[in-house]
Amino acid sequence: MATESSNFDFAPGFEDSRLRIAWYVFIGVLLTGGAYATYLRITQGMASTNLTSIVPWGAWVAFYIYFVGLSAGAFLVSTLANVFEIGMMHRIDRDALFVAIISMAVALLFVWIDLGRMDRMYFPFFWRQLTSALSWEVHAYVAYIGILVTELYFSMRVDLARLATRFGGARGVLYRLLALGRVDTSEASKAFDQRWLKRAGIVGIPLAIFMVHGGTGVLFAVSKARPYWNSGLFPVIFIISALLSGTALVMIIYVLRTRLFDGEAVDPDLLDQLAKLLMGFIIIDAALTAIEALIAFASLHPHEVETWLVVLFGEMSWSFWWFMVGASWVFPMVLLSNRSWRRTPSVMVLAGLSSVIGIVAVRFNIVIPAQIIPVMEGLPHGSYFPTLVEWGTSIGIIGVGFLLFTLGAELLPLTPLSGGDHE
Repeated sequence: MATESSNFDFAPGFEDSRLRIAWYVFIGVLLTGGAYATYLRITQGMASTNLTSIVPWGAWVAFYIYFVGLSAGAFLVSTLANVFEIGMMHRIDRDALFVAIISMAVALLFVWIDLGRMDRMYFPFFWRQLTSALSWEVHAYVAYIGILVTELYFSMRVDLARLATRFGGARGVLYRLLALGRVDTSEASKAFDQRWLKRAGIVGIPLAIFMVHGGTGVLFAVSKARPYWNSGLFPVIFIISALLSGTALVMIIYVLRTRLFDGEAVDPDLLDQLAKLLMGFIIIDAALTAIEALIAFASLHPHEVETWLVVLFGEMSWSFWWFMVGASWVFPMVLLSNRSWRRTPSVMVLAGLSSVIGIVAVRFNIVIPAQIIPVMEGLPHGSYFPTLVEWGTSIGIIGVGFLLFTLGAELLPLTPLSGGDHE
């Protein structure tokens, strides 16, 4: 990385070329399998899934709310640097913003693949329904993505300008385009960028909390026919689990990109701070889930009690105990409880990866169980497990996210250059 503002090194990308080739081959396999599964989804329609009129929401919806949560959580982590100005967090704010943008793109791909008529994806923008929570949510997503792009631009604009003057040819043109032609690197231009970066972050906080992920929770909470979802606590749980998964993902990316791309040492103080944040969010998430379960059992509402029994002891119990409790709460907490482990990159990658995977089960435990239990006596009991086409398309869409982030990490100054906007 750079040592002086007038003389800096910028060579992003994998430090090990063999690892680079292996990673792109892995992504290629994911995309190839996903493309074939998507072809089957398009040609065979919903017949290629296990979705029915009884269980109309499945894996795609679970992954959709999962990636919306990742995005909102990562964005809120970035505000610790850009809004609340916690110094060491500036090291990871661009990573957090970039992964937040990609997570939203992946989430919307899951929405698209789940549509019965995929060609009608633009309809909500032409035929608005002011009384529809879903209609409001679609527009909130667009505004939110705009905020994320704006923040990332102002965060790295000075470094993009410096790179535009440093490189010639196509790469120089690319950086100039990304900087929107603003190649001024004076102190006044830096101060201007910082002001607007903070303003965008301030606007984005309530948008992310109340409209994006809290709003996603509202899509479930307003479903009166499903008492398991119809809870005022649901949007809050969505936000906390978003912070949990987003913090875990940012921690993983910080360690891996610093080691594999920058070839630098991981800052143990920053890693310890991220680990403490993750530990706090795990405790709050577990507590809110326990409160939600206690309220459901105390209500003695048959549908709520039966749904929780499915989650705890029925066909979804393996997902709850092994992944939700074990992977997203217990195992990471064991690793996070030791101070020396919190400052060890490999251990924290393991803890973060466990939480990121475990939260997937949280999303499945939200979406599926409420649909298994009949809403009225006499209706058939639901049953659902994703087909290979559903798994294949999901893996392919996740592969798209991997590809987008890798290309960005290979081209963009996600690590602030010396003398850049945060120094």
